Amino acid sequence: MNQQQDQLATLHEIRNIMDRSSRFISLSGLSGVAAGVSALLGAAAVKWYLSEHNINYRETLGRNLTNDNLMFLGAVAGIVFILAFCLATYFTARNARKNSHRVWDSKTERMLVNLFIPVAAGGVFCAILVYHDLLYLIAPVMLIFYGCGLLNASKYTLSDIRYLGLLEIILGLVAGFFVGYGLLAWTLGFGVLHIVYGALVYFKYER
Repeated sequence: MNQQQDQLATLHEIRNIMDRSSRFISLSGLSGVAAGVSALLGAAAVKWYLSEHNINYRETLGRNLTNDNLMFLGAVAGIVFILAFCLATYFTARNARKNSHRVWDSKTERMLVNLFIPVAAGGVFCAILVYHDLLYLIAPVMLIFYGCGLLNASKYTLSDIRYLGLLEIILGLVAGFFVGYGLLAWTLGFGVLHIVYGALVYFKYER
């Protein structure tokens, strides 16, 4: 019995070594929570702005947005992205140092490249939608391309991120049918789902 347990422990250790050599496993669950909180703050700012300017997005689908409105929304999205990225970098670096792992190596590079290629493509496509005044499709497109990026990156980091990617894609597709609820879908996808995912990862791997 002891010999069998030793063999299982050895196999488990070998698997951990293989994971560390091929995957970036220092991704912190707190990064997801921080990104989610940042998105919720951004969504709250947008909701307040639309209310202050008497803009009913659900009825107009963004057709009455001026250039100033679009600049504000773009600024909020940029601030949310920068804040989420900085906080994710901080918590992930802290987790890597805690476990004596390198923060930047070939695994980190592969993960980020595979994440940002679909995300960058989605950003360009969103700019095309703005150019053609198809603003009501921006939220669904952001969720779908971001989900594709997470799926792509899941091969090089924690496999749990794959499920987050699938949920983002599904939510984006649903939002594509119910375009009047774009802000709500964006809030759920980038806010609530990130917080839930981050909390689950934190308690699974970091506690």
